This record gives sequence, structure tokens and C-alpha cells, in this order.
Amino acid sequence: MKELFGDKRFIVITGNYGSGKTELSLNLALHYAETEKTTLVDLDIVNPYFRTGEKADMLRDAGVRVLMPTFAMTTVDIPALPAEIQSVFEVPSDRVLFDVGGDDTGAAALGRYYPSFMKERENTIVALVINCMRPLTMEEEDITDMARRIENRGRLRIDLLINNTNLADETTPEMIEKGEKTVLRCAEILGVPTVVTAGKTEILRHCRLQTPIMEMQRYMKPDWMEDP
Repeated sequence: MKELFGDKRFIVITGNYGSGKTELSLNLALHYAETEKTTLVDLDIVNPYFRTGEKADMLRDAGVRVLMPTFAMTTVDIPALPAEIQSVFEVPSDRVLFDVGGDDTGAAALGRYYPSFMKERENTIVALVINCMRPLTMEEEDITDMARRIENRGRLRIDLLINNTNLADETTPEMIEKGEKTVLRCAEILGVPTVVTAGKTEILRHCRLQTPIMEMQRYMKPDWMEDP
């Protein structure tokens, strides 16, 4: 997993609702924390009920420093971004991950730290997570439009697309393979040089893929799977 992001100190993970970006952020943070000093910044101010903060205790127990918006995991509607988040650009840490909301509002939160990211741009990689089984990210046109809006509001160019096409327990190899084709076409349109595919090991082993893979465990149950 580490080789997919090289030696980049700052890893920005963004994606639309239901893309699985928070799950991926959790997996990466726990993986890096095994050997490195790791910080996970929850910048997702779009969806205050489905975020890395839900697993904050687990992350801290694993040695991950967790920063999240003020009022996260409370009934307050509009979380505030604490000044402490700025410290990740100043306090030594081997790896810093940002879990960022994937619409214009979420990308705007990322854009707030533009000056700091620009100073560290060579040490930063921005990844867009795409689940082609979710509304608003099924078609190339919708995905590329979302990517450009995130780039414009976040003021950072996307470096990597992650095909995380899945339907939870109903996921099939065919879904992942079809998603990969769609994401590869989007990468070509957007001029993004790298595509990887993420998923559970037991499904990925049955896929015929052109892209490197990122094996993940599930720590969170998507809220769209919950009974009403």
C-alpha cells in the first residue's frame, strides 16, 4: 500500500458521498501507523454523521494522531475548523492524511489551507476516490465534472484516481472491472497520470485488472446500508 503513494508526506483523500474515502483513509492511517508517526485530519465538514471521528478511539489506540472539526460527532450542524489543524504543516510527522468532503463545500475547506499546501506541493498527493455504483459518480461526465469542481474550489490538482467501485456485500468482480474501465477513461480525460483500484482482498483476487490494487478492510458500515 505504501508504494502507491511513494514518499509523499501529505496525502489528501477526497471523494463524493458514498465513495468510501473515509474507509480508505482509515485503512491508510492504520497501515502507516504500524511503522510511522501518522496524523489523520478529518476535514469532511459536509457529512457530520459519517466520518473518521467515529473511529477516533480506535485510531488513537493504534498510535494515530486524530484532528477533527470542532463540534464533530455532536448535534451542532456546522462544524468549525480548529486552528490546531494548521499545526500539521509545522509539527514533524512522517505521514499526514486528510479526509476531505467531495463536493464544492468540502473542497472549499481544503482550499483554506492552500498556502500551506503550496509550500509542500512536492510532498503532497491528492487522490479522488470514485465508486461507480453510487449516484452522481456512475458516468464519466459526472465524475469529470466533480473532479474539476473539487480542483477549482480546493485549488489543488488531482494526482491520482482510486477506483473503489463497490456495492458493499453485494460487490462482484464484474462491478470492479467495469468501474476500472470508467475510471481509466476519466483519468485520460482529466490528464491524471495514475489510477489504482481498491477493494476487499477476497474480491480483488478474482478480478482481472489493469491497475495496481489497494487491499482494504471494512471498519465502517456505510450509512446508506442502514435500515431506515
